[in-house]
Amino acid sequence: MPKEPAMQREMTGKKFAAILVGGFAIVIAVNFTMATFATRGFSGTVVDNSYVASQKFNGWLEQAEQQEKLGWDAQLARRDDWLSVSTKQVPAGAFLSAQIRRPLGQPDKRELTFASDGSGQFVSQEELPEGRWIVRVTIQSGGDIWVREDTIR
Repeated sequence: MPKEPAMQREMTGKKFAAILVGGFAIVIAVNFTMATFATRGFSGTVVDNSYVASQKFNGWLEQAEQQEKLGWDAQLARRDDWLSVSTKQVPAGAFLSAQIRRPLGQPDKRELTFASDGSGQFVSQEELPEGRWIVRVTIQSGGDIWVREDTIR
């Protein structure tokens, strides 16, 4: 016995319009959702005024060259709830500080101070909260200043 063909539904203008409107509604909803996430997670500015930043650029290059000549280095690491900084070729008695900020989400900036153990190892005096942070370490000794920015989790 031959099988009867499956019943085909008629494509009407109303069905086509519903499919078209539904498809666009999905695309628009996804776009608005992604735009909301994007604007809540990043302010969109790296510098407040790009013209002023461009005028300072050559000075920043000179500072980077002077910093490179010092030969100092620092490695950042999370040690439990503290930030640890291991330095190389930094003179004894140097002062180390750090500013931390969240890269995404609600703005959160903090200052950290450090204690030295005398062997080039520094440990923060304030706890480093969980999560991802951008850390800007500044080392000062005499008139010399060395700066490094790194991400830590």
